[in-house]
Amino acid sequence: MTWRIVLSPEAQAMLAAIRDRRVREQIRDRIDSLAVDPEQKGKALVGDLAGYRSIRGVGQRYRIIYRIEEERVVVLVVALGIRREGSKDDIYALARKVLRLRLLEPPAEYATSEAEESAEEATRSKA
Repeated sequence: MTWRIVLSPEAQAMLAAIRDRRVREQIRDRIDSLAVDPEQKGKALVGDLAGYRSIRGVGQRYRIIYRIEEERVVVLVVALGIRREGSKDDIYALARKVLRLRLLEPPAEYATSEAEESAEEATRSKA
């Protein structure tokens, strides 16, 4: 089964902020690899980030944090960046902060398609 990959606006901004084009392309390739068996890649996170998973992006430095939405067959990438353990700039610290601020939401077009699907389901159930 192939999963649809969706990047949150925050993840899109984080990817665009990476200056090295080669690193950006490698991270993009790694994100694209999540389209097949995302639940078997990376590791499940705990604590504030329970329900999310993390994979290494480029070497040991970069991490990609994502959530699997099985009912929609979607992998939602919510954050990516450099692992700096103990630093406030650490990707896990940034992801927790974004989660607290409730910014880990899907992009607007993703929410729109969700609303459209709900409307379609309601129409089908009336028929």
